[in-house]
Amino acid sequence: MGSFSVCVYCGARPGRDPAHEAAATDLGTALAEAGMRLVYGAGDVGLMGAVARAAQMAGGETFGVIPTHLLDREQGKRDLSRLVITETMHERKKVMVMNADAIVMLPGGAGSLDEFFEALTWRQLGLHSKPIYLLNVAGYWDPLVRLVDHVIAEGFAEDSLRGFIDVVPDVPACITALSALSAD
Repeated sequence: MGSFSVCVYCGARPGRDPAHEAAATDLGTALAEAGMRLVYGAGDVGLMGAVARAAQMAGGETFGVIPTHLLDREQGKRDLSRLVITETMHERKKVMVMNADAIVMLPGGAGSLDEFFEALTWRQLGLHSKPIYLLNVAGYWDPLVRLVDHVIAEGFAEDSLRGFIDVVPDVPACITALSALSAD
């Protein structure tokens, strides 16, 4: 596969807190500077666009995956190192995970949560062993972490589920964790 690749899930909107878009930009830049390839949903809007543009501006490799029905809505970015157009959302998610060594989730909405929970479920079932990082910008993912803890406390998942999620507070901590992985 070449360079270490990081699948980034994030919103197709910028969100209300400017810290979210700043983190997306910082992550894209940091991935490129660390020589890591960005794998993402190929959109040029919201946090997706911010992370990709930053990675490109810093000379990074970008691998985008988008289903045909979202090409217009998410303004499919055509100037990526590699663009894969899929038929379905499910296929998009599969291609993204298969082409990455680790997963990072920036703030996002229902689509990001869908991607996160599918990757987490696949990890729980042993279908992959890739680390999953929640980039908890300004505490955005605190409610999600509480929900996962609640699911475990209520007996709907083993304690090991929580171990599949690494919560990192900021981009530098995330890059430090990813760099340790890529060195292995």
